[in-house]
Amino acid sequence: MRALPKSQRAILSTTLYDGQAWMELVWYHGWDWIRQKFTAGQEVLCIGQPTFQKGTLRIAHPELLLLTEAQQTQTFLRIYPIYPLTEKLRQMGLDKKRFRSLYEELYRLTRFERPDPIPESLRTRYGLLPLPEALRALHLPTSLEETEKALHRFKFEEFFYLQVLLLRRKYFLKSQYTAPAFKEVGPLVHEFYHKYLPFSLTNAQKRVIKEIRADMALSTPMNRLIQGDVGSGKTIVALFAALIAIGNGYQVALMAPTEVLAEQHARSFRKWLSSLGIPVGLLLSSTRPAERRRILAQLATGELPCVIGTHALFQDKVQYARLGLTIIDEQHKFGVKQRAALWEKAHPYRPHNLLLTATPIPRTLALSVYGDVDVSIIDELPPGRQPIQTLVRTEAHRREVWNLLRAELQKGRQAYIIYPLVEESEKLALKAVEEGYALVQQTFPEYKVGMIHGRMNSERKEREMQLFKMGHTHILVGTTVVEVGVDVPNATVLIVEHADRFGLSQLHQLRGRVGRGAHASYAIFMAPNDLSDTALQRLKALVQYQDGFHIAEIDLKLRGPGDFLGTKQSGLPEFKVADIIEDQPILRQARQAAQELVNEDPHLYRYPDLLGFLGQYAARHSLELFTA
Repeated sequence: MRALPKSQRAILSTTLYDGQAWMELVWYHGWDWIRQKFTAGQEVLCIGQPTFQKGTLRIAHPELLLLTEAQQTQTFLRIYPIYPLTEKLRQMGLDKKRFRSLYEELYRLTRFERPDPIPESLRTRYGLLPLPEALRALHLPTSLEETEKALHRFKFEEFFYLQVLLLRRKYFLKSQYTAPAFKEVGPLVHEFYHKYLPFSLTNAQKRVIKEIRADMALSTPMNRLIQGDVGSGKTIVALFAALIAIGNGYQVALMAPTEVLAEQHARSFRKWLSSLGIPVGLLLSSTRPAERRRILAQLATGELPCVIGTHALFQDKVQYARLGLTIIDEQHKFGVKQRAALWEKAHPYRPHNLLLTATPIPRTLALSVYGDVDVSIIDELPPGRQPIQTLVRTEAHRREVWNLLRAELQKGRQAYIIYPLVEESEKLALKAVEEGYALVQQTFPEYKVGMIHGRMNSERKEREMQLFKMGHTHILVGTTVVEVGVDVPNATVLIVEHADRFGLSQLHQLRGRVGRGAHASYAIFMAPNDLSDTALQRLKALVQYQDGFHIAEIDLKLRGPGDFLGTKQSGLPEFKVADIIEDQPILRQARQAAQELVNEDPHLYRYPDLLGFLGQYAARHSLELFTA
C-alpha cells in the first residue's frame, strides 16, 4: 500500500491479485483504518463496483473483509445493490454498506408489507411480482434473475399508473361532458371545397378531415391531435373543422401561444373565409381597447363566428354565445388549466377540441404524452414543396456562407438569420441578436436588413414581418419567433447561428421556413470551430434526413424525453426506473393492462388501494386526477 499526493490531498492506492489478474483499489479519503487493519500479502474478500480506466481495472472505496472464517465469507458472497450516494449522505455516515444494513433491518422488522396498488388479477395475468417480494428482490437479492423480475415490476408500475390516469381522463371526458353534435357537414364546407379551395388536398389531409368529421358528428366532445411535419398543411385541415362548426351555427376559437403565430393564422383564415363572407376577429393582449370592446360584444351576441388569439381568448370578460369548437395550436405550450379555461367558455356543454402541433412526437413517446387524446398524422407533404439543401458549417467557413447568401440575394431572393434564445438571460439573447443585426448590416450594406425578437411589441413585430413578406426587407435577423407563423415563398436561405444550442427537432422546424416557393433553398447550421465530433455528427443528421418524425426519434434518443419535450410542458412524470425509450415493450404491456382495467371499472370502485395511490401519485407529479 502507498499513499500518493494528489492536489495536496493524499489518496491511498493498493493492488489486488486473484491469481490471474491485477486490480487497483483506491481510497480518496477516510483511509486511515485501511492502513491500520490490513497489511501486504493478506487474503481478503473485496466488494465494490469495478470500472475500467486507462487500461486498468479499478474499484474506488471498496469494502474489504479478511478471509479468516469460511462462514463469514459465505455471508458476504452474494449480490449487492449499488445505491447512488451524495457527498452529504457520505458525510452523515450513510454509505452503501450502511444503506444495505438499514434495508436488512427494515426487512427483518416489516417484511416490506404494504398494500399493493396493482390488483392481483393483473399481477397474475402479466407475471408481476407482488410489491413486498419485488422490494425484497431489489434490495436484498438472492439472484440476478429475481432482481430482473423486480425491475420489470417497477418499470411496469411506473408506466401503468400514468396510463390509468390518461385513460380515465379520456373516459371521463367522453362520458361526463356533452358536446354539440354536428350531424350535417353544412353548406360552407361544400361551397369552400368546390369553389374557393386554392389547391388540391393531399390524401393524408382528406383522411384526417374525415376523422374530424366523424368526431364532430357525435355528442361526445372531440379531443383530437393533428400531428404533421413542417409544411404538411395542418392549418387548412383546421379550417375545414371550423367550417363544420360555423356551418352548424356555432362559434370557433383558435388559440396560439404567441401573437406572431396568432396574427399569421388570422391572415390565413381571413384570406380563405373572406370569399364566404365570414368575418374573423383577432384578440390579443395588445389589441386596442375600442377594437377589444367591439370583438367582445360580437362574441357575446354570436355575431362574430370565428376569433383567433392568444391567452386573451379565455380571460374573464370574454363570453361566447355558442362556442362549439376550440383549436389550440402548439398545444404543448399551454398548461392543462389554460386549455380548460377556454373550454369552460362553452358552458354548460363542452366544445369539440382540435389540437395542432408542428413538433412530430416519436411513436416511442406518443402513448405517454398523448395517451388521453385521439391522434391523426398528416404524413404527406403537398406537391411542389422544394427539397432543402442542408449544410453544417463552422466559423472557419463563414466567408463561404456569406458568399452563398450574397449569390441568392443577387437573384432577388430573401434570407433568415436566426440566433438562439439564452434562457438564463433575455438581455444576453437580445444583445446577441442586436450584435448580429449590426454585423449583417455591415457585411451587406447594399441590402435592407430587418430585425425581429420576442421583446418587441406586437405592432413592431407585425411591421417587420410585413416588410419582409412584401420584399422590402431582404434579410430578417431574429430569434426563434420566426420558427412558426412566417410564410415567405421568396425566402430561400436560412442561417442558424450557434446551431449546437438547439434541439434537432427545433432546427428541423426552422428549416421549414424556407423551401416554400418554386426556388431551390438552403438551410445552413453554423457551429463554433471547437465543436466536438459527436456534436457535429448530431447536426449532420439534419443533412441526412428531411423527415421530421425520423429526426424526432434521433433527437429523443440524444436528449431524452425531458429535454426533448421541455420539462415544464411535457406533462410526463419523472420515471425513476423505467426508460421510455428502451422499455417500449413494457410500456405497451402497461397500456394494455390499464385499458383493460379502465374498460372494466373506470371509477375503480373495486380497486380502492389503486385509487388511493393514484391520488398521491397525481399530486406528487402535478398531474390531474379525474374522478366521477
